[in-house]
Amino acid sequence: MAGATLQTQVETPVAPGAPPAAPLVSATRPLAAYAANPALSAGRLCPEPPCPMRTPYQRDRDRIVHATAFRRLNYKTQVFLFHEGDHFRSRLTHSIEVAQIARAIARLLALDEDLAEALALAHDLGHTPFGHAGERAMASAMQPWGGFDHNAQSLRVVTRLERKYAAFDGLNLTFETLEGLAKHNGPIVGPGAQKDHAVLRAEIEQAGLTQALKLDQYAPAEAQAAAIADDIAYNSHDIDDGLRAGLLKIEALLDVPLVGRFVREARANAPDSARAIYEVHRRMITVMIDDVVATSRARLAALPEPSLDAVRRAGRPVVAFSDQMRAEVEGLQDFLYANVYRHPRINRIMEGAAAIVRNLFARYMADDAALPEAWAQRVRGLDTPARAHMVADFVAGMTDRYAVGEHQRLFDATPDLR
Repeated sequence: MAGATLQTQVETPVAPGAPPAAPLVSATRPLAAYAANPALSAGRLCPEPPCPMRTPYQRDRDRIVHATAFRRLNYKTQVFLFHEGDHFRSRLTHSIEVAQIARAIARLLALDEDLAEALALAHDLGHTPFGHAGERAMASAMQPWGGFDHNAQSLRVVTRLERKYAAFDGLNLTFETLEGLAKHNGPIVGPGAQKDHAVLRAEIEQAGLTQALKLDQYAPAEAQAAAIADDIAYNSHDIDDGLRAGLLKIEALLDVPLVGRFVREARANAPDSARAIYEVHRRMITVMIDDVVATSRARLAALPEPSLDAVRRAGRPVVAFSDQMRAEVEGLQDFLYANVYRHPRINRIMEGAAAIVRNLFARYMADDAALPEAWAQRVRGLDTPARAHMVADFVAGMTDRYAVGEHQRLFDATPDLR
């Protein structure tokens, strides 16, 4: 579907009670009619004077980059813990790679690159320390009080837990950014929902966003681009990190779906193993992006009309892999689960990491004095459910190394994570 060039005006500051002023900045950007046009943003939960230099989605991206939770991602596990080596991905470097891929897809589909980037950078803000092992431990600990979900926690971070602005809690992001963050895995209710999403639905309701986020519809295409960029990034870089960590041997990848063909090419063209590994990594990313763009263009062209509303009501994702590529990606994921994520070395470390999360949560629930004073003041006098959610916020916000340090401070013995 051909893109249309739209005039996108950035937010312009207006004095209270004054008529709208002429825009100070205007930028011509090639946006398709089905894109999320920043000039037509639905706004923010807490109205603010507009910005003379940035579109609403650029402003959202900048607020995310400057958030405390974003900086903490540098010491949160992707697959390998922070002390394993300086070259393995953290949640922060993973998010940056996702953002680069999301922008590339958005550019090729004539979507708003800034919204796609903002969502890519924010998608893991709610992750616990120690990756999915920490999340499973937190979900188990929080089960009596509704459970825990890192997507819901990401929304909680940007709507309530970041506290730096005088006029509001959270980052006061646009409704489109909040919608894309909430729908990282698709619609939240209705036929398109892939699971119950009870924790996420409760968080949306508490944030006062139930009506605004169109829970039974698909997210804008920019959010879908960020979500599939997440898949592309981790499927490629987890192979890269697994090879560098010695969990995988490049020779063992010859028959692995998606990877094998690039291993053969790389070994022929780059005898040096480090260069061969990178050749495999970059070629995987390229072929997955090419497939997504081709498939998505066809799906977007098949919409009854080229509009954001048609994207939301499409009944399926409009940004997607082809059936053949999806099968290859799923085969690769099966290989990664068996040979990296469930490798005996990783399992042993993550069992210890999960124990740290469980122990910290239980100790903080039982003893106010174990918490830092600022947090102890917040939990005093709360009923048990409210206290549990407050403790979960504290533990989920920890970096890996802070969690280890807290465990060493509070307990006689701490699991060895090496």
